[in-house]
Amino acid sequence: MAGLTGKTVALLATNGFEESELFEPRRQIANAGADVVIVSLAKGEIKGWNQDNWGKSIPVDKTIDEVSPADFDALVLPGGQINPDLFRVEDKVIAFVRDFYQTGKPLAAICHAPWLLIEAGIIEGRRATSYHSIKTDMQNAGADWVDEPVVADEGLITSRKPDDLEAFGAKIIEEIQEGVHHQRAA
Repeated sequence: MAGLTGKTVALLATNGFEESELFEPRRQIANAGADVVIVSLAKGEIKGWNQDNWGKSIPVDKTIDEVSPADFDALVLPGGQINPDLFRVEDKVIAFVRDFYQTGKPLAAICHAPWLLIEAGIIEGRRATSYHSIKTDMQNAGADWVDEPVVADEGLITSRKPDDLEAFGAKIIEEIQEGVHHQRAA
């Protein structure tokens, strides 16, 4: 699959990312022709979580201090419980997510990663999904939560779980091809 040549996509993750939720979207997006950049808090490697134990590691390409929303055509937030929970207390990460959202470029979050959308104050009034255990968090933050494999609301893409990765990746690619939606306010 081609169509994203010349595009650059950030995958924002830290230790404890759900392994499949980073590696599968990365594979799909790269196969579509985009450059994929792993962004984290510090240089080195980050380690994934695979079901009930630590999984594969991946090198960090850039730190959050080295990037800006202008560097990327899309932002993908892998889930798992550990990864977004560690990130949602990091002011730099929340500011980056909020600033990226305001560009109108595609922003995708799966599983527990919508916690970052909540923390950034950008989920209110948006149609979205997530892992079922954070449904109430999403609703309390003002999301119109639905139980669907993938939901796109003007370039804001959310998905539920690893079983939905094929649809999640396809929707990310489609939204990147559509380009910038409108400027959004947070």
